[in-house]
Amino acid sequence: MLHLPMNRREALRAGALAAAGLALGPMTPALARGPAVARGAAPRSLWQLDPITRPIPSTGERLPVIGLGTNQYSVETAEEMAQLRQVLEALVEAGGSVLDTARAYGRAEVVLGELMERMGNRDRFFVATKTPIRGELRAPEVEIQTSFDQLRVDVIDLLLIHNLHGLDELMPALLRAKEEGRVRYVGMSTSVDAQYPAQMEAMRRYPLDFIQVDYSIANRTAADAILPLAEDRGMAVLVNVPFGGRGQGAAATFGRVAGRDLPSWAADMDAESWAQVFLKYVVSHPAVTAAIPGTTQVRNLVDNQGAGRGRLPDAGLRREIERYWDAL
Repeated sequence: MLHLPMNRREALRAGALAAAGLALGPMTPALARGPAVARGAAPRSLWQLDPITRPIPSTGERLPVIGLGTNQYSVETAEEMAQLRQVLEALVEAGGSVLDTARAYGRAEVVLGELMERMGNRDRFFVATKTPIRGELRAPEVEIQTSFDQLRVDVIDLLLIHNLHGLDELMPALLRAKEEGRVRYVGMSTSVDAQYPAQMEAMRRYPLDFIQVDYSIANRTAADAILPLAEDRGMAVLVNVPFGGRGQGAAATFGRVAGRDLPSWAADMDAESWAQVFLKYVVSHPAVTAAIPGTTQVRNLVDNQGAGRGRLPDAGLRREIERYWDAL
């Protein structure tokens, strides 16, 4: 269990070490999760607060706003599997649940299926996966069943058509699987700005529960039209690549602030790292349900999860963050 002390910086270190199975010195008892905090003075410890959650518009089911992406989970060795298990355990201990994967991520579905089975806590995860991103498709029912088999689950929480590939061919099968109760929610994804017009047309045509889209402080195009449309149509939004778009992506985003202290306004949203600033900016958009930053490291998972507690930037602070970024 993650034993989280009252000091926030100590909490990150202690959480990472505990999840990694390393010995810790004396700690305070495990956190007692309290109510969300109003704007004003920051609490003594953010880890005493419940994770921030958002409702899925189609049902009202609530999800923690910070999840986990697994595009680097195509591993083979026992050592690699053990490391990823520590990350999944840390996600659950930190109050997270959203676990995003895809057929395109190599062995990731297989790895997650094996780990969840060993851990025996499938019910603690909201599992999202995606159909193939490219190539010739098999029969829709076969493509869907492959994810069930690899994940070793009877029910998939969210099944997305990956970057619109085979959209019209696959969507009827996804909707049937939802009617049968095998899939709880359906949707589609993109991480390419050029696909926005096609995605928006499909959002108007199909009864989707979710979309997934790229959005970050470094790539705000989705806020122009896709995010407002999702809000208007009552669709939940998962944000991929929340640390930056395609190309150099996260490396370029973090490189832009390398060596810079956090601005004073970071304290107004209880952010104590640049990762938390970037994530809190993303999930503070009113249309966003959750962000899914990817990591294979417990220390990064704990840092990211910190963005899902405390205060989020309001509209005025969001504009200040944008001005700061654009002036760099």
